[in-house]
Amino acid sequence: MVPKGPKRGRAAMPRAAARPAPGRAKGGVLSWRPRWITDIITELRKVVWPSRQDTVHLTVVVLVVAAIIGAALGGLDLGFAWLVEHILLR
Repeated sequence: MVPKGPKRGRAAMPRAAARPAPGRAKGGVLSWRPRWITDIITELRKVVWPSRQDTVHLTVVVLVVAAIIGAALGGLDLGFAWLVEHILLR
């Protein structure tokens, strides 16, 4: 027997707030925008953005790691090219 609990799926989702009738919108000039845009703006205001120092530090880390991996792959490529040229094509 399946335990009874809260329903899942669409029936359990809360309905969006009713929109005011056209011409009766409360708020300012931007009150026409859809609810999801307002939700995005609200969530972006909650984000804790990294400091400039953190951003610069992590950017340098990414560039250094990318350079190391690029050099390693370039070295492998040159090594395999040398092997093909001197062993397989002779």
